[in-house]
Amino acid sequence: MQDNREKKTIRVFTWHIHGTYLYYLSKGNYTIYIPVNKKKDEGYYGRGNTFPFGDNVIEIDAAEVKNQTFDCILFQTNKNFLTDQYEILSEEQRRLPRIYVEHDPPLRHPTDTRHPMNDPEVLMVHVSHYNKLMWWNNSRFVRVIEHGVPKPECEYSGEFEKGIVVINNLHQRGRLLGADIFEEASRQVPLELIGMGTAEYGGSGEVLHPALPAYIRRFRFFFNPIRYTSMGLAVCEAMALGMPIVALATTEYSTALQDGVTGYIHTDLDYLVAKMRRLLADLPVAAALGAGAKRIARKKFNLDRFTNEWEETFRLAINSNIYQYEENSIHQ
Repeated sequence: MQDNREKKTIRVFTWHIHGTYLYYLSKGNYTIYIPVNKKKDEGYYGRGNTFPFGDNVIEIDAAEVKNQTFDCILFQTNKNFLTDQYEILSEEQRRLPRIYVEHDPPLRHPTDTRHPMNDPEVLMVHVSHYNKLMWWNNSRFVRVIEHGVPKPECEYSGEFEKGIVVINNLHQRGRLLGADIFEEASRQVPLELIGMGTAEYGGSGEVLHPALPAYIRRFRFFFNPIRYTSMGLAVCEAMALGMPIVALATTEYSTALQDGVTGYIHTDLDYLVAKMRRLLADLPVAAALGAGAKRIARKKFNLDRFTNEWEETFRLAINSNIYQYEENSIHQ
């Protein structure tokens, strides 16, 4: 007999934190509820105007959240877990199945930082294997759901003899995001910087997400100067376009990218600059490497795989068999 719970549409409550991630998450077979307030505080923006969310993303006035029925709570930040849930959720809602998705690696120390989510009964999801490896996790069950991005409506053309860098507030965020690496590289090869907070530092400012693929596809390559980060969705999206990626061989990039296959990856900036010059001089080489990036993106960052894994995770948590699943997985 089939379990009727499997037929039920899952009702997930979360906060609007990372717009692009939430948009791709919303492509799955479940309904997402997000709070909104007049102040538009962090996480309380509602649907906003940037992303064309479907009907399965529903705004709820923050004051009315306690009166709603959900199947699962999804935390996305420390503030969600440590503060927001006590301000916005009822006591009964706080006893629902809970999942925490961690978008970043630890900042203070890459191996000895305990995760602030200290409830062992909350299911922990990391967006990369590197992040899971680095965090000192407290949950009884930890899994990885790697990013998923859709097939873009346009493809790489690469006619601009220039590289593109897509990082919000790069100069304000400093060495962590590779502001110094960008500056050094840009003195040697032509690079354009886009993202929020970049115009005052000589960049081209923000390009809204729906327009981003058509904008960046004309550049010869995508350069990621970030030293220490999670697996960036902008990199996944550029790979899906068929753009060659030039990046530092750090964090998850060292496994997601392949030198000479998806572009070029190394910890030696001089090597990367030399390869950028090669790409600028030879569009066919750039296109061939971009095709390699696309092949890997279509397999590794498949959107259907991403949403299916999230639906499975929601159902495991809701059906209270997540730890049974853990034990079975260990013995397989």
